[in-house]
Amino acid sequence: MSNYVIIGGSSGMGQEAVAHLSALGNRVFATYHTHPVVSDSDLITYHPLNVLDESLDFSFLPETIDGIVYCPGAIQLRPFGRISPSDFIADFNLQVVGAIKFIQALLGQLKKGSQPAIVLFSTVAVQTGLNFHTQVSVSKGAIEGLTKSLAAELAPTIRVNCIAPGLTNTPLAANLLNTDQKMEANAQRHPLKRVGTVQDMAHMIEFLLSDKSSWMTGQILHVDGGMSTLKTA
Repeated sequence: MSNYVIIGGSSGMGQEAVAHLSALGNRVFATYHTHPVVSDSDLITYHPLNVLDESLDFSFLPETIDGIVYCPGAIQLRPFGRISPSDFIADFNLQVVGAIKFIQALLGQLKKGSQPAIVLFSTVAVQTGLNFHTQVSVSKGAIEGLTKSLAAELAPTIRVNCIAPGLTNTPLAANLLNTDQKMEANAQRHPLKRVGTVQDMAHMIEFLLSDKSSWMTGQILHVDGGMSTLKTA
């Protein structure tokens, strides 16, 4: 049994990862911010946490941790000229500084784990360049840089990898997928002709935390239906 920590485990990709990893017999410690969750599984515990707080309390965690996943994110798609510098800073604090504080706080416990691993999230927009994605791309571009530099620094003890999804059907993307027409139009933008699912992401999280990926670190994995690398029309 492994001990995993998932920040942002109350909805979307994080919630599916909690369910998936616990179903495999792992002990999962998950956090929520605005949406309290109570689990009836002995393998899952939820704890309140605001990653924007100055100091973070992880006293609820065990002394040994085998893997951590940072899921908090935001999708604010607006023209560049309408995004203030303070908007960029707020997004950076959530998506990058929050991840940094989380990782720094748990490094000691991770080093005690069995083949410990860190999983972060980027976006296809960093690789591809998409209209109105400057805000999220700035933060996620920093996450990709953090992934590679941190992987080099923590090798060979802790592996660090990053998932860069395409559009995925989660609450964060609800405004982009809230009609059948929007769902179909966005599906057609991907070479595989569908949007991503939370199950797609949970399977990749499982892989990156497991010994099946034991010879991988510093990688940005594009789970995006082929959008970042293929042009089919």
